[in-house]
Amino acid sequence: MGIEQKLGNLGIVTTNLEQVVNWARTNAMWPMLFGLACCAIEMMAAQASHYDMSRFGMELMRASPRQSDLMIVAGRVSRKMAPVLRQLYDQMPNPKWVIAMGDCASCGGVFNNYAILQGVDEIVPVDVYVAGCPPRPEGLIHGIMTLHEKVKQEKFTKWG
Repeated sequence: MGIEQKLGNLGIVTTNLEQVVNWARTNAMWPMLFGLACCAIEMMAAQASHYDMSRFGMELMRASPRQSDLMIVAGRVSRKMAPVLRQLYDQMPNPKWVIAMGDCASCGGVFNNYAILQGVDEIVPVDVYVAGCPPRPEGLIHGIMTLHEKVKQEKFTKWG
């Protein structure tokens, strides 16, 4: 007994354009790798076969900002690296999202000094924070799922 027998011969699917576009955005995010410290190893582990971020449509990490719509900042950001990070963020096409991975990217971590940014949100807007030092790959995947839920709720007026 299949779904065709339960529903009859309807053959009609109704939705709105925002839901279709947001579904496509969540299932085809292309992350840009920006691994700066030990969190980058955990980001690579999340991409590897054991955790397999490919099941979320993230087949590979992009090295070009013009082909990415998600920036994962993994690790501590020095004041010297901040302008480079901002320039890469500005080169990404809209809509774009940022995940701050790890305590160093979120709030400076144990590096409370003048050379390290006390959170990457000083230079780019952050959508999701992933806690941990270093965060486990499961934490990054949870952050991506949280971002997917956020993207599914977006309206076209935000980008218009």
